[in-house]
Amino acid sequence: MKLSPSSHIDNFARENLPEEKLQPTYNLKDFKYPETLNVGFELTDAMVEKGFGDNIALIGNGRRRTYKELTDWTNRLSRALVDNYNVKPGNRVLIRSANNPAMVACWLAATKVGAVVVNTMPLLRKKELSEIIDKAEISHILCDTRLIEEVEDSGKEHSCVKFVIPFDGSANHNSELDKVALEKSIHFEANKTSWDDVALLGFTSGTTGSPKATMHFHRDLLIIADGYAKEVLKVTETDIFVGSPPLAFTFGLGGLAIFPLRFGAAATLLENASPPNMIEIIEKFKATVCFTAPTAYNMMLAAMDEGADLSSLRAAVSAGETLPAPVYNAWLKKTKKPMLDGIGATEMLHIFISNRFDDHKAGCTGKPVAGYEAKIVDEDMNEVKIGEIGQLAVRGPTGCRYLSDDRQEKYVKNGWNITGDSFSQDEDGYFYFAARNDDMIISSGYNIAGPEVEAALLSHPDVMECAVIGAPDKKRGSIVQAHIVLNAGTISNDQLTQDLQNHVKKSIAPYKYPRSIIFTKSLPKTQTGKIQRFLLRAL
Repeated sequence: MKLSPSSHIDNFARENLPEEKLQPTYNLKDFKYPETLNVGFELTDAMVEKGFGDNIALIGNGRRRTYKELTDWTNRLSRALVDNYNVKPGNRVLIRSANNPAMVACWLAATKVGAVVVNTMPLLRKKELSEIIDKAEISHILCDTRLIEEVEDSGKEHSCVKFVIPFDGSANHNSELDKVALEKSIHFEANKTSWDDVALLGFTSGTTGSPKATMHFHRDLLIIADGYAKEVLKVTETDIFVGSPPLAFTFGLGGLAIFPLRFGAAATLLENASPPNMIEIIEKFKATVCFTAPTAYNMMLAAMDEGADLSSLRAAVSAGETLPAPVYNAWLKKTKKPMLDGIGATEMLHIFISNRFDDHKAGCTGKPVAGYEAKIVDEDMNEVKIGEIGQLAVRGPTGCRYLSDDRQEKYVKNGWNITGDSFSQDEDGYFYFAARNDDMIISSGYNIAGPEVEAALLSHPDVMECAVIGAPDKKRGSIVQAHIVLNAGTISNDQLTQDLQNHVKKSIAPYKYPRSIIFTKSLPKTQTGKIQRFLLRAL
């Protein structure tokens, strides 16, 4: 597909897109946008023009901001970025912050200017940030003053960095960028970016190799709202969103910024999205849509048993880890509402297969979101038999574009995105997650999916959470090893180990039971709640 004329003065992003022949096939027939499209404008000024100006847009740090206030705020910031810091369309702007309204405002402001934004999270340290700066050739860094230490010398250490600009992530507007912006006009004409100009670089949270930057167009950021959020979540202006994924990840940016802002709804933003904090916010603001990990939902179930009122939640989206059937079943029994499991990828921007409110099953990922199609293939891209485990291949309106990266050819084959997940499909078209391709355990010739063993263990009353990996074994090649966090008050001993092993043997095929069980106080996780199994393998 031929690209539209770009508004970018700095052509770095266009020049580093993968060749067209290396990109996936796109299906855009259900998504019609004008050729000139700026997502920053569409989520602010355009919402005010549509009559949402007095609706609450953002809640955080003790304040509620309307769409009109957010629009004025972002326009002042945009004007400051252009006038005082010489941000040009196409420049890469890195934002370093926790989840707060100021981060959303900075992202929207830089996007309105026509910059290509790279959102990053507070946990990243100097080495990791340096890799991102060099890969994306960052020209400007906007950083919450409280996190400035890791980037304050970037201008000296990276020739591409022209400005390091602190902003106030609290509600005080008491930092350099805030003070400059307060002197600016509330009117700003957003850059007339093309619908296929790059708006966002999303760095993957992979565990090996140099970082991969996924490239997303302005249209892509609206497609995930006009597709998944509209069709599956059925978002309306009365919704209030809450969740734990960092805005630095595309999953969090979609669920906690793009989705609510596209429909005139509100987003509550928590810098520390611990389960107790989310429970408090849900009760206080009567949140209706939640994005978090299965472990957090487990804690919410326990809180409800103790009297917490989470009845306002109409949509509980499981994020980060695959949703174990016991958690799904417990939530459905307690709330009479389904938990929505789905699968997405940074490369695809957001969720592309999901359950629905009126079409859901335990242990099932669901069916493709509108505009997407999926199939299960072998290593030669041949479709496998119904019920057989193979590699998931997907295509639709979004897809993988790596920034100047040879790994593009591995992810995209014959126009399909190969996500790195092992799945099966039944005769009715439902998809079932087996494992990440590299998490399949081969023991004595048997293929064993770790998540299936985890689900069996989680159905035991003494297990709070667990992670299953393959551990080297001379006789069997690998054995199933379970790392288990027990419920409070449960004591680990040899008898419990045997009880858990027998429980698994009774729940699923006996050969899948964990021959090794290690009890631990906690499991290593990313900020999105994904268990870092590679760290367990390294023990």
